[in-house]
Amino acid sequence: MTDRPFRVLGIQQVALGGLDKGRLRHFWVDLLGLKLSHDFQSARENVDEDVCVAGRGPFAVEVDLMQPIDPEGRPKVHHPALNHIGVWIDDLPAAVAWLGEQGVRFTPGGIRKGASGFDITFVHPKGDAERPIGGEGVLIELVQAPPAVIAAFDALADDVPLA
Repeated sequence: MTDRPFRVLGIQQVALGGLDKGRLRHFWVDLLGLKLSHDFQSARENVDEDVCVAGRGPFAVEVDLMQPIDPEGRPKVHHPALNHIGVWIDDLPAAVAWLGEQGVRFTPGGIRKGASGFDITFVHPKGDAERPIGGEGVLIELVQAPPAVIAAFDALADDVPLA
């Protein structure tokens, strides 16, 4: 598939959920040393979260520590505990259009501002009859990469080994 009109530039975030984000914060911030960036609440998304950062620079990874505003409400941000993974996309509208044409199912809500101010949308964990392709059990957040991330990605060589 060489006609894909977008690129995945890297992991943008990992979102972790629990009934008590204080316990998550104690482990990830107090014990592991992640930096607390800010908090975010959204009744529409049923989420009260602490946004933390691991690493630095354009490829720092956001770690969202989430608890539900209403434990009985939806979405259930605390279930599963590894709630979703977010990836940087260099052209989010093109990605959504192209993936939709391929039969990918998105969650309701379309492209919108996320907790950190970037445009986002979600690939549904499961396909359905109309759109048979989903995240194979994983909720995937597509995040519009800012210019600094795109530039940093473009500056990297393609063949740099991990080790």
